[in-house]
Amino acid sequence: MHVMPLLLLIAGSAAVAGAARRTPVPAPLLLVTVGLVVSYVPGVPEYALDPGVVLPLLLPPLLYTAATDSSYLDLRAQLRPVALLSVGYVLFATLTVGYVAHLVVPGLPLTAALVLGAVVAPPDAVAATAVARRVGLPSRITTILQGESLVNDATAITAYKVALAAAVGEGATWAGGVGEFLVAAVGGVGVGLVLMVPIHWLRTRLREALLQNTLSLLIPFVAYAVAEQVHASGVLAVVVVALYLGHRAYEVDFATRLQEGAVWKMVAFVLESAVFALIGLQLPVVLRGLGEYEGPRAAWYAVVVFLAVVASRFAWVYPATFLPRFFSARIREREDNPTWKAPFVIGWAGMRGVVSLAIAFSIPLTLHGGEGAFPERNMVLFLTFTTVIGTLVVQGLSLPPLIRLLRLPGRDPQAETLAEANAQAQASRAAEKRLADLLDDERNALPPPLADRLRAVLERRRNAVWERLGAVNPVTGETVDDTYRRLSREMIGAEREVFVRLRNGRYIDDEMLRTLLRRLDLEEAAAYRETAV
Repeated sequence: MHVMPLLLLIAGSAAVAGAARRTPVPAPLLLVTVGLVVSYVPGVPEYALDPGVVLPLLLPPLLYTAATDSSYLDLRAQLRPVALLSVGYVLFATLTVGYVAHLVVPGLPLTAALVLGAVVAPPDAVAATAVARRVGLPSRITTILQGESLVNDATAITAYKVALAAAVGEGATWAGGVGEFLVAAVGGVGVGLVLMVPIHWLRTRLREALLQNTLSLLIPFVAYAVAEQVHASGVLAVVVVALYLGHRAYEVDFATRLQEGAVWKMVAFVLESAVFALIGLQLPVVLRGLGEYEGPRAAWYAVVVFLAVVASRFAWVYPATFLPRFFSARIREREDNPTWKAPFVIGWAGMRGVVSLAIAFSIPLTLHGGEGAFPERNMVLFLTFTTVIGTLVVQGLSLPPLIRLLRLPGRDPQAETLAEANAQAQASRAAEKRLADLLDDERNALPPPLADRLRAVLERRRNAVWERLGAVNPVTGETVDDTYRRLSREMIGAEREVFVRLRNGRYIDDEMLRTLLRRLDLEEAAAYRETAV
């Protein structure tokens, strides 16, 4: 891809994603729709997906950001449903969807149909995270969907390799497929376990935030490349490393965390926007090779495969939810009895994404040894594309109203604030004791105003959370905490204007201005708690 088309893709997708924030439509759906429309605008360059770019260059950072934002403890608590979906469901969907496609599409061999099944089997990490974040799913459902989407790509890629080997005539067997899956899974986890400790050690030893964040940007690519080099799963290696680093992020200094959070938010925003736009832009590339299948027949095949994908997920999710409880008294004792609603949402939330398209575009043109063309390759590409678009549009658009209709219990902001306040109170008591011990030492002697300032900052931090539970101002509708932050921002703004005026009058130079502004920025950041975007 040349520089100008790449810049147009990034700028255009970022603009559409930014506009989506002002609409009720989730950004992924608007990006796909705009991509579909723009793909037929005269003069728009052709954006053909290159699996050699998507898998090693786009997938690792997207997985890394999703995994570091996930909770290792929550994922461990939901290990059974995550494993059943990320491994069991992917294999089940590969067989089910592949067999249905073989029955419906004339001339599509079973081996090629299983390739299609493996390609469309995994729900997408980016789509699941983006939609779950927007619609406010209950935390347990969000954890399960995120955990599934982090691991299922490894299962799908391995299943695809086995099915592809059979389709092109390389003599793949079930035993060989199971062995390859085990090698990829165990190897990927092993590479992640080997890399995570030295990488974290290096992160904690680097003293400059700039160097630490440069390392942070390299980590997902290094983990993926090392694992793939030894024929293991690069996906699992990235996920293992990212979960470990995210779990121990508190051991890195504050400057790195602040900078790293901003850097990765920007990277994730740009990549996610470009990825969904690329999905829509694939339409001309996919339709060009359909040939004899153009028209109503191709649409019928697409509808049947889409329905098979949706139905196979429900056919797996409900038994996977209720059968373990039926057979295990321990599970019944430890877990609440689920209703039919949560599995229904999990079943309906299986959006596919760019990974499926990238894998599909990697299907070779010919069989092993060049003995003929790959059977119905263009049809497999078309059915993959329509399945991805169908799940993103149909399921993605209907998921928010479905959640409202089912009245699932969402996150309780008041309960979360109360938990935060209790945690802050415990931390404040420990800090007060530590401060008292330090001030008793003559080596730490401070003038009373400075010691009082330390106590006041601590008191402010403790009270700020409790104030969010209090009454609001009848005039402005603000809580006390909101009013404090607004007034703090106004005061800082006044200081900032003076500093700029002094710089413009040549009383201070630009270097001093930057120093003073950074100090104000840090104070403003401290006054404002971070909110989820």
